[in-house]
Amino acid sequence: MARAIIMVLDSFGVGAADDAAAFGDEGADTFGHIAELCAAGKADEGRQGPLHVPNLNRLGLAEVSRGATGRYPAGMGPVDGIIGRYGWAQELSSGKDTPSGHWEIAGVPVLFDWGYFADKTDSFPADLLQQMVQRFDLPGYLGNCHASGTEIIERLGAEHCQAGKPIVYTSADSVFQIACHEETFGLERLYQLCELVRELVDPYNIGRVIARPFTGNAENGFARTANRRDYATPPPAPTVLDTLKDAGHEVISIGKIADIFAHQGITQKYKADGLEALVDKTLEQLKTAPDGALIFTNLVDFDMLYGHRRDVAGYARALETFDTLLPQVMAAMAADDVLILTADHGCDPTWPGTDHTREFIPVLLYGAQLPTNNLGKRETFADIAQTLAEFYGLPAMDYGASLLPSADSK
Repeated sequence: MARAIIMVLDSFGVGAADDAAAFGDEGADTFGHIAELCAAGKADEGRQGPLHVPNLNRLGLAEVSRGATGRYPAGMGPVDGIIGRYGWAQELSSGKDTPSGHWEIAGVPVLFDWGYFADKTDSFPADLLQQMVQRFDLPGYLGNCHASGTEIIERLGAEHCQAGKPIVYTSADSVFQIACHEETFGLERLYQLCELVRELVDPYNIGRVIARPFTGNAENGFARTANRRDYATPPPAPTVLDTLKDAGHEVISIGKIADIFAHQGITQKYKADGLEALVDKTLEQLKTAPDGALIFTNLVDFDMLYGHRRDVAGYARALETFDTLLPQVMAAMAADDVLILTADHGCDPTWPGTDHTREFIPVLLYGAQLPTNNLGKRETFADIAQTLAEFYGLPAMDYGASLLPSADSK
């Protein structure tokens, strides 16, 4: 039986969604703005010239951008011989965060409002922090604000190491983040603290608690490590991953996918550090995954290292690197396998602030036996889950429409 591979280019939006103005994101365009600065020679750090992603464009990416925004990205135009099925999808969920995007991809839109810690300073309720300190026997805490993860450890890392107080911070997402030094505070101790805080934030309807371990010192600087761990609340209903698992299929998580789904619907999970390592791990699984498996990979670097840090050149380098690796993934596929490339939200590196942006996501399908087609605008990310349901012969999901050829004439 054929296999499916989903690769999420985390944060790779392709233009402001129809409701972007409600989120303060009207005009955001992660792909288009990166291409624009590259073409203008303003993203030449570690690379040069216009953005070069020919393999993604052969799957229809430039056409997706034109459909979503009304124009081709700077330096790009029509491509002869497109080999993919391509479209762009509007988010049905009420947020622009990682769990909402991934859960909707898996067929369960978030139709409720998450809880948020909206205040930029003194962000967390005093009672919540007091419970954390008392129940974990902490000397106190640092931060308690909206912040960039890299900035806050540089600012407070030395004090944290000396005092043993965890650094707590949040953002525009529904999240409680805790940064601690792996050696002075202890990695396992950080995980234990996050498990406690996961319990404490449940009454606030918070999507994720994230452990953000780091190493280093004040003299040479601090750096986050690959030992991040997300403690997500479970999806509110069974996803297509649960359906696949219950039907006896292998559901293989690569990167942070298992964490995002609170480890539900997952049969195997693998971590890797960095874009190339995550692609390599995907290739390893393509060699060994049995018939009927689903391989689900999150490529977090686009978001974590470049989108949130507003690093246009870095984002461009990562896109070009992934583009050069993509033919290896396609070559490793069996004739009846299907590859789906997509995203979970936007994070325009030219946009004010450091938060996600409400954008359309690309939906690119490739398979040796799949006919090409412009799938146009899709009304929900859940079209991907509905596609998987049809592909594996599972019961239809409650949301979405299949992207497979059977729907082309409808």
